[in-house]
Amino acid sequence: MIGGTGNSRSFGKTRLIIALVFIGFSLISYLGSKEYNPVTGEEQYISMTPRQEIALGLQAAPEMIQQYGGLYPNQEYQDMVDNIGLKLVRNTKAAETEYQFDFHLLNDRETINAFALPGGQIFITAALFGKLKTEAQLAGVLGHEIGHVVARHSAQQMAKSNLTQGILQGVLVASDPSGTSAQAAQYIGQLVNMKFGRDDELESDKIGVDFMSKSGYDPTALIGVMQILAEASGGRSQSEFFSTHPNPDNRVEKIKLEIRKVYPNGVPAGLIK
Repeated sequence: MIGGTGNSRSFGKTRLIIALVFIGFSLISYLGSKEYNPVTGEEQYISMTPRQEIALGLQAAPEMIQQYGGLYPNQEYQDMVDNIGLKLVRNTKAAETEYQFDFHLLNDRETINAFALPGGQIFITAALFGKLKTEAQLAGVLGHEIGHVVARHSAQQMAKSNLTQGILQGVLVASDPSGTSAQAAQYIGQLVNMKFGRDDELESDKIGVDFMSKSGYDPTALIGVMQILAEASGGRSQSEFFSTHPNPDNRVEKIKLEIRKVYPNGVPAGLIK
């Protein structure tokens, strides 16, 4: 009995040491990945280089295109997406980055969605494209997705995920036999990452407003996009755009605030609607 207890205590200490190693290594790796982003003007923790982001996006793009039914078979509409997307890039800090922007109009006519892969691969479904009413609204969607790329949200999320997984692995090693602590830690990790996701969306809205304004588009069109998406999410069409995004009403208020910062005296006439 005495020997068994001693072995148990020794094993418990070993588990704790291993757990601390996992957690310590994860923290050191995360804190050592800090970089300054000249587009956002902020320090952030990044898990890869821009070239790695580009390579990852290019590698994943064909699979994403296939998943959404291929490319939309209308070159005129694809050209429209390309022209507006590249205009947003040329007129903003996005042009000063290494990213190779490529815009894809997907043939999915049921799923209302737009998203970006790291490195500059940007997608919009035909279902969402068909809901938009103006050129500026399309610019709003693309500007938001370009924002994700230049803000390096994918690389940032991967760094956060690596940190979370390292800490969770440590907790799993040192957790109680029932696993209750590990389950609780995992739940907390999910909540933390979800909060980061919402912050990323709001930051991309902010960048979208800035990029639209610098490219001659009326940024209030982005408010119209939010209204279209909110209406679509309550209808029969499937909307994935809000699956991990902030409440539409909250986003609209934040967008209005950013527009007032850009145009404190009101949005001028003559911008592309």
